[in-house]
Amino acid sequence: MSDDTLLQRLDRLESLDAIRQLVAKYALSLDMRDLDAHVNLFAADIRVSRDRVGRAHLKRWLDDTLRQQFTGTSHHLGNHIIEFDDPDHAHGVVYSKNEHETPTKAGGSEWVIMQMLYWDNYERIDGCWYFRRRLPCYWYATDINKPPVGDDKMRWPDREHYEGAYHELWPSWKTFWANPPGDDEPQVAEPAPLEMFLQTMRRGAPDPSIRVR
Repeated sequence: MSDDTLLQRLDRLESLDAIRQLVAKYALSLDMRDLDAHVNLFAADIRVSRDRVGRAHLKRWLDDTLRQQFTGTSHHLGNHIIEFDDPDHAHGVVYSKNEHETPTKAGGSEWVIMQMLYWDNYERIDGCWYFRRRLPCYWYATDINKPPVGDDKMRWPDREHYEGAYHELWPSWKTFWANPPGDDEPQVAEPAPLEMFLQTMRRGAPDPSIRVR
């Protein structure tokens, strides 16, 4: 093995660990309301809305959102797949199981549990890994005492129920339900190429877009 190859492999391992740490730091800084620590996990020119760019705007948006909607939160991270576009750019999917104490208009609170995943894009800038963007995709949110059986599983207090986008990224979800097995032997596709597992599951669709407010 050449020295260059070894250095590239070490760099990849260090990058994988740095990205996993980035995701863990996101959860801790958000739950503990250290907004300066939190926004500095994003690229300095992070887009916040159509006409606002930068960490200061992200901090203000987060401050407003967290004060209005949540008394407290806890984000528990799970499965994390990371793939590289090049040495300084990567994308990934990470599961998150969350708990929220959420005030209601009636003056009480509900304990809202949530299952979701993030579609992430990461970028290394000046030797450090940052979020370039995070797209949250939700399966359900509901009071802990009210299992979200049925449609419209996003059930926040004082809001109309609606569907999340948990399955929308993955064409396999609709394909599975639309094609029950017949009598023929099932066909098995080739394994995904290296660094293309997520792209293969997305069936080659472009990266999902974030709806900019």
